[in-house]
Amino acid sequence: MKEHGAGPSRGAVARIRAARRRIALVAGPESPRAKSLTLGGLVILTGLVATITTTAGTSAAPPLSLTVPLMLGGLLLERAAMRVLTGLAAVAIVAELINLGWAAVRPGSIIVLVIIALIAFELVRDRERLGLSTGRGESMLLELRDQLRRQGEMPGLAEGWHADVAQRSAGGSTFGGDFLVSTLTDHGKRLELALVDVSGKGLDAGTRALLLSGALGGLLGAVAPERFLSAANEYLVRQEWEEGFATALHITIDLASGHYRLTSAGHPPAAHYAGGSGRWSLINQEGMVLGLQPDVQFGVAEGTLARFDALLLYTDGLVEVPGRDLAVGIDRMLGAAEGLIPRGFEGGADLIVDTVAPSGSDDRAAVLIWRS
Repeated sequence: MKEHGAGPSRGAVARIRAARRRIALVAGPESPRAKSLTLGGLVILTGLVATITTTAGTSAAPPLSLTVPLMLGGLLLERAAMRVLTGLAAVAIVAELINLGWAAVRPGSIIVLVIIALIAFELVRDRERLGLSTGRGESMLLELRDQLRRQGEMPGLAEGWHADVAQRSAGGSTFGGDFLVSTLTDHGKRLELALVDVSGKGLDAGTRALLLSGALGGLLGAVAPERFLSAANEYLVRQEWEEGFATALHITIDLASGHYRLTSAGHPPAAHYAGGSGRWSLINQEGMVLGLQPDVQFGVAEGTLARFDALLLYTDGLVEVPGRDLAVGIDRMLGAAEGLIPRGFEGGADLIVDTVAPSGSDDRAAVLIWRS
């Protein structure tokens, strides 16, 4: 029996998609018609500039005005069309030389035009090598950045539980090597997350972090918590990256009892705040980093988050400064964490990062989890 209000049928959806493809072929930016119109417009612009220069002189339209259609061609045209446009620009330059002479057209202008044409061809070559249309490369980077940020968002927790995340990339870059993946399992009764620091920093580490975050996000909740870091290590070893190692903290928290299990792969120690005593203490663990060898051991610690307790997870970019003992950076971070106690932990991750390492040459991340 057909249900009313259930949405369009499969046939209707297929017809809509087919119509969209036909529209894209006819009027989309990648359609032959759009490409022909683009080339035609740039040819007209080139001819117009050459005509004005030849008839009215270089004061009305200097020869360097041809850089405008050339650069637009590098951004909008394919290689064959770019050859046509460049040939037309060369004909325009020759015509100007014949009509105006070398005295009016300076050799420096010709050299600049040649350089601009080479840059435009390089833009076309890079775009065709990646198989991307105009502006699509930037769009893909934005989509990848947003995807990485979405994966770092904490899920909605049970009543009485709270979490706060702060991430900063080296030099203010959009991409970084620190990332967080998290999920709720057992029908929302258990929180499982991993904070990972990929070797390198900034954009260099960002591409590997994006690939690794997708893989670890798929493992999270799909394998037993005791196997998570082992499976992540096996994946990294198989990649055979030149800078293929990473440190990680993996934690599972029973949201009913507060019991947690924390596993470390060469990561800086997490900190536990005991609401009863009002003190922060480090959870020291030893464990091998991910990606260096197949069979490694990881440090494991267990504990309980009682009411008003908190956990602080962070990456080494927050506490590590070249030439300074790591313990000094950790003490400074714990001092900033103690400053949160009178005001509460809400927004505390950002405050810790901005207090301890507001700017730096490494990626930085902090995660606060607490019970109220």
